[in-house]
Amino acid sequence: MITNASAAQIELLDLSEPTFPITPALAAKGKPNSVSLTPEVTALLDSNCVVAIGVSGGKDSDACAIAVSRHLDAIGHTGPKVLIHACLGVVEWRESLDGCRRLAAHLGWELLVVSRKAGGLMERWESRWESNVQRFEDLACVKLILPWSTPALRFCTSELKGDLISAELKKRFPGQAILNVTGVRRQESTARSKMAVSGPVKKLQRKNAAGVFWNAIIDWPVEDVVYAIVHAGLPLHEAYTRYGMSRVSCTFCIMSAIADLQNSTTCPDNQSIYIRMCRLELKSGFAFQGNRWLCDVAPHLLPDELRAQIPAAKAKAAKRVEIEATIPAHMLFSKGWPEAVPSWSEAVQLAEVRSSISELMGFQAQYTTPQSIIDRYTYLIEQRAMGVGIQKATRRAA
Repeated sequence: MITNASAAQIELLDLSEPTFPITPALAAKGKPNSVSLTPEVTALLDSNCVVAIGVSGGKDSDACAIAVSRHLDAIGHTGPKVLIHACLGVVEWRESLDGCRRLAAHLGWELLVVSRKAGGLMERWESRWESNVQRFEDLACVKLILPWSTPALRFCTSELKGDLISAELKKRFPGQAILNVTGVRRQESTARSKMAVSGPVKKLQRKNAAGVFWNAIIDWPVEDVVYAIVHAGLPLHEAYTRYGMSRVSCTFCIMSAIADLQNSTTCPDNQSIYIRMCRLELKSGFAFQGNRWLCDVAPHLLPDELRAQIPAAKAKAAKRVEIEATIPAHMLFSKGWPEAVPSWSEAVQLAEVRSSISELMGFQAQYTTPQSIIDRYTYLIEQRAMGVGIQKATRRAA
């Protein structure tokens, strides 16, 4: 988990799949393909387990659903089967949910839609920033924490997709084995090239009821994906065909290549969320993708007042990184907790850092004197030894 990373320390992780245009013409290079199976998957299907396919509106989940539906029909599977879409709110492409509904109607499957009660991903980023400012002010972290998801901390996937989907499926199908199907493919990235066809999902498992993931089209090339969709008579998402996207996820994804970020801004529906994301980027001083600033992608779309803030925001970010670089490594928190009480000279240094960053960012930081910092570290270490959570410890002290 990245908790004290600066923007400069977060590495970009673009997907490695070729970014040639995703159009219906690509189907001419594809062919019919079948699902990948393991003995584990076969045994579950033979038991007529629940089959739940996660769908996003993108090409891979569409092709996966088509292929799995065909396979279930061929083997005579009679268990429950559903499509499930985790809605991320305003960061999604406008057509994505409609595409999921169209797919469900084509297959004759039920579509379940889940979403975070406290708001979508944009709301999660915004509230995370406010929380992280409070954490810094309360000395519940040493370095300022960015608002965004990162390749190493993809809470956008875990909290707003995986957790919600697992909770809904367990609620909907109590006591039943569940096969959770995804459209992950090895061709997409180096990391995905190493993924298994199937395996356990801890959050889906219950007593006497298995929870297993199944990457059903993991070995398919992109041409076969497009072939499956076109030959099913379904359209590709307009993000591919109209706006030239290589992937469909969020309108602006932490994993996107620069070309996709640029292409997404050309869709009028995406421009308001682009401005909102840039506003948070400039307010926080953390670039959206490591050292890549989203506000540089299409600055002409920003209101004058935001565009005018870009140089100052970047200068503040660079200054913050410079200041934080002076913090002794052993004074940083590990898994949310301090490891040692600072010496007087170290506390003097931390006080200078906290005062400087608080002034730079316009915060109201507590614990800006050497003695108060020593007392704070001592208190937190005692609370950790007592098994108290960091949030509860912070609330007590604030």
